[in-house]
Amino acid sequence: MSITEAIRAPLAGKAIRAPRLSLNGAGLIRALDIVLASAALLFFLPLMLLAALAVRSQGGGLVLFRQQRIGLGGRVFDCLKFRTMAADAEARLPGLIDAEWRASRKFRNDVRVTPLGGFLRRSSIDELPQLLNVLRGEMSLVGPRPIVMDEAMLYGRRLADYCAVRPGLTGLWQVSGRNDVPYRGRVAMDVWLVRNLTLGVYLAILGRTVPAVMSRRGVY
Repeated sequence: MSITEAIRAPLAGKAIRAPRLSLNGAGLIRALDIVLASAALLFFLPLMLLAALAVRSQGGGLVLFRQQRIGLGGRVFDCLKFRTMAADAEARLPGLIDAEWRASRKFRNDVRVTPLGGFLRRSSIDELPQLLNVLRGEMSLVGPRPIVMDEAMLYGRRLADYCAVRPGLTGLWQVSGRNDVPYRGRVAMDVWLVRNLTLGVYLAILGRTVPAVMSRRGVY
C-alpha cells in the first residue's frame, strides 16, 4: 500500500464534507491564490534569497526542508520550508519525544532549532517557500494547517473534513494564537474553517495574517 493509500484508507466509506463554497467561489479563490501567491513570491524574492544564503552558511546542509504533509483528498505532498533545525534533527527526534510532543507535536524549547532558525520561525520567513506549494496547487493561501501523517489519527473522524480542501499557508489557527492553542482546539478550528469557508472568510483571514505574524503570538 502506498503512503497516499494508507492515509486515504480511513476515509473509505466516509463522505468528505464539501465546504460551503460554490464551484464559482472555489474557482475564484483558486484564481486569487495564483495571483496573490505570484505577487507575494516576486515581492519576497530578495528576502528569500537572503534567507537561503544565510541558511546555507550555517554549516552546510540543505536550504529547503521538505516534509510530507496530507493535502486535498488525502493526497500526500512535499511541504516546503527553509531549514530551521540542525542537519541531524530528524535523527535526534526519537530521543527527545516526551509528553509535550505527544500532546501537541511541538516542543516549546526545541534544542534542535538553530539561532538563525529561531529568527526565521519567529518572523515566519521559514514558511515563504510554501508560496511555491500554493502555485503548484498543493496548498491554498487560506486553509487548515497542513498536517503530517502521524497527526492523521489525532483528527479521527474529522480527517474527512480536513481532506475536503487544500491546506493553507495561513488559516484560523494561525491567526488565533498558533501553538498556544491546545491540539483539540486546532482540530476544531480547522473543521470550522472547512465547513464555513467562503470568499469573505478567506479575505478576513488574509487580513488578520499580517498582524498575527507581527505579534509573534504562539510562535516557537
